[in-house]
Amino acid sequence: MNLPLTPIRFLYRAADLFARRIGIVCGEKQFTYGHFAERCERLAGTLLALGLEPGDRVAYLSFNTHLLLEGYYGVVMAGGIVMPLNVRLTPGEITGILNHSGARIVFYEPDFAALVGGLSCPAVEHWIALDKFEMNAPPAPCDWTKIDENQIAELFYTSGSTGTPKGVSLTHRTLYLHALSLATTFDDPKTKVDLHTIPLFHANGWGMPQACAMMGTKQVMVRRFDPAGVLALIQEHQATDMCLVPTMANALLNCPQLGQFDMSSLRHIMLGGAASSPELIARLEAAFGCEAAAGYGLTETAPVLSKAGPKPGVTFADDADRQRRQAMTGWPLPGVEIRVVDPQGMDVPRDATSIGEIITRSDHVMAGYFNEPAATAAVMDGAWFHTGDMAVWDDEGYVLIVDRKKEIIISGGENISSIEVERAIAAHPAVLECAVVAAPDEKWGEVPAAVIVRKPGAELATEELLAFLGERLGRFKHPRIIEFRTEALPKTGTGKIRKLELKEAFWAGKTKRVQG
Repeated sequence: MNLPLTPIRFLYRAADLFARRIGIVCGEKQFTYGHFAERCERLAGTLLALGLEPGDRVAYLSFNTHLLLEGYYGVVMAGGIVMPLNVRLTPGEITGILNHSGARIVFYEPDFAALVGGLSCPAVEHWIALDKFEMNAPPAPCDWTKIDENQIAELFYTSGSTGTPKGVSLTHRTLYLHALSLATTFDDPKTKVDLHTIPLFHANGWGMPQACAMMGTKQVMVRRFDPAGVLALIQEHQATDMCLVPTMANALLNCPQLGQFDMSSLRHIMLGGAASSPELIARLEAAFGCEAAAGYGLTETAPVLSKAGPKPGVTFADDADRQRRQAMTGWPLPGVEIRVVDPQGMDVPRDATSIGEIITRSDHVMAGYFNEPAATAAVMDGAWFHTGDMAVWDDEGYVLIVDRKKEIIISGGENISSIEVERAIAAHPAVLECAVVAAPDEKWGEVPAAVIVRKPGAELATEELLAFLGERLGRFKHPRIIEFRTEALPKTGTGKIRKLELKEAFWAGKTKRVQG
């Protein structure tokens, strides 16, 4: 007998098996899984009373709160499609997304009251402030056996850091199988306490909660990322696991209050969203006394495809070798196939040197871009999804991203990985964050340009940096343009550096050239 695959089953499993266990912590509020499931049913009932029809899009403008988490279940239980919005987008970008999706209902936190007051979205019938919202309708339990598992449950719009945002359609089946796959990476679920540091309005943040509900894991909301606040939450709730993007990791490592809190409960830190380095892995493990390892995925893959955790049969020469492996993109989760291919679609050699594009065939791949068949066709080759990420792989199946397809720097005919140069720069102890992009050059066509933020109080001159890189990179890979900044680099809502924005500034002529 085949039963529909839907994440709603995880909620009801949690309500059945872990009804009295604290499942959700949000500020001073705590909810058992039984109470949380009842609130989700009440949300579903209230939405149905508002006239929600099957397939209607319901948007959220919210930081990480229990109300947003309830939307991921309650909206779907009522037959709608939940659509969290990136709160760091401009009013024009949010208007474009709402109009493109045809959302009928928008929930928003009071922080965004002024913003929504200026939006022009004819399809939106209800603008609902979350601080005034009352779930006053009777609970509406969901008969999940009647659900079509191939219907869209969630719609995530890409950040738009490299182009116009597109709506990624994730079905009930996709989300269910992703959670099962991700749960295989859990260590001792009965004592696991997961800290939601990544914004839940993005798939990179939402990839974990469904698996946590299935396993009865305690989930602690981090409303907004603040380094000292995160450290305090780890101590207060004895958090064992958290996910970070590298910019968040650097912020925690450089937080003045780092040594003032007890971090002994931490067991795992998963890094994603951008490339990591062995040095960053080593610093995290030293500071927090736990395992740190990179993972990899995209909005289009729900998101996690691989993790650089321990692999049976793989041994390490020493800690440096282990940390090098743990900084890689990793090896595939169950249900995921990953290949690295050349432009003709043939596998490149597994020699950790030959570069190709990552393609994947898995249970996690999206149903397509919402109402954009041409854009969907452009990234799909049969069942294989083309990620646009360039990588190498080895005979153990470990993959290492070297760059985005559009961000490889071609200088005088040589292909230069911006990520490789960034890793080398980030290894300098004075560097807080950096980005490397292509800048125009009359002689070489384009050259690497580095934008660097020093750690507070640190000093670093151009000549010192180039000497440091001389021990790590071939001379042709050295940045020919170096710009030091005092302010943080521009980032997306999930902490990724907006490299396209930095690159455009260089092509507009706002550069400082390094000779040599």
